[in-house]
Order: sequence, then structure tokens, then C-alpha cells
Amino acid sequence: MKSLKVLAVALSFGCATTAAHADDTIRIMAPVWTGFAPVVVAQDLGYFKDAHLSVDLKFSDERSDVMAAMAHGSIEMEMRALNEYQGRPRDETTPGIIIGSIDRSLGGDGVIVDGSIHDVSELKGKTVASESNIPGRLLLQMELHKHGMTLADLKMKEILTSDSVAVFADPSIAAVVTYQPFLQQILTVSSDRNPKELVSSADYPDYIVDVLVARNDDLKANPDKYKRFLTCLYKAVAYYKSNPENFAKVAAPHFDLSTDDFKKSVVGSLEYTDLAQSKAYMGTPEKPGKITEIFATLMNLNLENGAASVRLDPAHSIDSSLIAALPTP
Repeated sequence: MKSLKVLAVALSFGCATTAAHADDTIRIMAPVWTGFAPVVVAQDLGYFKDAHLSVDLKFSDERSDVMAAMAHGSIEMEMRALNEYQGRPRDETTPGIIIGSIDRSLGGDGVIVDGSIHDVSELKGKTVASESNIPGRLLLQMELHKHGMTLADLKMKEILTSDSVAVFADPSIAAVVTYQPFLQQILTVSSDRNPKELVSSADYPDYIVDVLVARNDDLKANPDKYKRFLTCLYKAVAYYKSNPENFAKVAAPHFDLSTDDFKKSVVGSLEYTDLAQSKAYMGTPEKPGKITEIFATLMNLNLENGAASVRLDPAHSIDSSLIAALPTP
């Protein structure tokens, strides 16, 4: 998903008084994004240790590296946006099944336009800059569909999101698709173009959601391990909701941020999903939740814009059995 800073960090978590066995280990790779902070907070507060889990998290923004590690059995889990999960080269044989959610974007992704643009229909025939397969691109597609348009009605220019501030300075670019912190920077430093946010993830609050993905074979062999992981994770989310200031103090150093900057990256940009919210998203094996509907919508958009080449079946991509079995506090 979104990168605050490219880095590689290994977080090794201790065991309880009884030494952890090999099947009590969960190795994770994920992009650098403060939406994943509940994992590092669960570590520092000792939740994993108390649950007899040894969790190792490495941050990597290269999706290809993460998919390779999952395929080779070097990791047991990854975390990323649902739309990114669907992207090529994933097909029905690619390892990794969704077992829960961790956060949803509530303003951290969006489309910034020149002040002369009033609605998305006025982008027809104009140049829009965007990196492929990022959440904001799907937001743009959904807004276009409201007006009977598609990305084919625009002149799309491929860029790196990290370059979006400089790209928007070019008056030939009518809009850029971006995310925080670049989104706020454009609104702040490009005042000569009177920039404004045309569409935001706050407008589609349930669609840009980050999910927890487990390797199928390990999940099948060790379901209890993942139940304990989910319990610890949502305990950390509950800690954020009851004590956001201390949560930020614990989490910020893991992202090389000050406490204030960490809070700015979260407040108004994302929401950590607690156990009740994640249960509502996931549903049960007998009665699938809203994530199944969202999955289908995003799948259509990803196929339309070429980010995905295979239509995935949500029944084979989502396993709600573990989270459905967890007691809600």
C-alpha cells in the first residue's frame, strides 16, 4: 500500500515462559504504512508474548518481493490493500487467503485537481497522472462511473506517487492520484493552482481497506496460531481506541516518526478496524459479510483498468471461519 519511508525493519518478538515451537512463529511482510501499527504495538505491549507467539515483521514496499516470499514459504502472512491483493500476477493458484481486516482509509487516498475543475466529468480528454494499482485510482474509476465514464475517457500518465507533488506543478496535468503525505503537500505547496480534492477515500469509506493475508497451507495446519494472532491484533486496536496518545508514542519510533507526525498520519486519514468491525466485514462462512461485495466491485475495476488479469472468486480468497469464531468483547 502507501509508503511513508522506504526501510526494512525486523521486529522479533519474545516468547512466554514456555519456549515457542516452530508452528507458533508468524513471519510477516507488509508495506511501510502506519495502518499496520497495531502489530508493532501488540509486540511492545507484550500481547504476542503472552499468547505464546513469536512474530517477525519486515517492511517491504515491493509487492513482487512479498509475493515471492509467500510462494517460497519464507513468510506466513502479508498485509496490504484489498485491491492490491487482487492485482496481477495473482491467480487462483497464488498462495494467500484473507482472514481479517486491520484498517480502512478515510481520507488518506484521493484525487487532487486544478481549481478550475468542478466535477469528474470535466476531466474528459485531460491528462491525469497516477501510479498503477493504487487505491486512489479505483476511487477515480468509481467517481467516473457515476458520470457514465471510464479511465479510457482520460489521458492517463503513469508516474510514481512519490513524484506526485512535482508532477502537479506542471499545468498540463489536470489531476494527480495520490495518497498521504503527498496529498496534503500538494494542497499546501501548489497554491498557485488552487488545488482541491475532487474525490477521497472518505467518500468511499468501506472500499479502501487493508487486509490480513495468511499462507493457505500454514493456516490449514495451524488455525489456532492465527486465532491467537487475531486476538492480539484486535486487542492492540482496542488499546488505540482507549488510549490513542500512548499508542502513538509506542508506534511512532517503528516508523521513524515523531509522535505528532504519527498522529497526523492516522487522524483524518485512516481508521483501525476493531474486532467487531472486522467481523462485520468478513461475515461467516454461512453468511459472507460486506467484504465479499467489496471484493467483487474492486475486482471489476481492477480488470477494467488492467491491474488484474484473472477474475478471482471471493469464496476461494476469503476465509471468515477464524474471525467468526472469536468472542467479541
